[in-house]
Amino acid sequence: QVQLVESGGGLVQAGGSLRLSCVASARTASSYAMGWFRQASGKERDFVAAISWSGSVTYYADSVKGRFTISRDNAKNTVYLQMNSLKPEDTAVYYCAGGGLGVRGSSYKDWGQGTQVTVSS
Repeated sequence: QVQLVESGGGLVQAGGSLRLSCVASARTASSYAMGWFRQASGKERDFVAAISWSGSVTYYADSVKGRFTISRDNAKNTVYLQMNSLKPEDTAVYYCAGGGLGVRGSSYKDWGQGTQVTVSS
């Protein structure tokens, strides 16, 4: 099992930016897609973005398209989520996930512990 550790969360004003990072404990196989999900207080976990191992294929939730960018550096076993033009509704705990496919959280087998992102209005 691959351990995933997120970092980069924090408090930011609306319109600001944050970059989340997720480091995997081991080099991953070429089929190891990764994604970001988020869960706001009292709500279900939602898909945010996903990326193939090569980085050539990405998926985004409609709510973040044009504002968030997912990328990865396999040499560093790291996936990133650049978040721009943040809105209060982006406030949530953000989770990194690996070993899955697409937008379904249930398909991912590895999960990080989460990092809190809070956007003030």
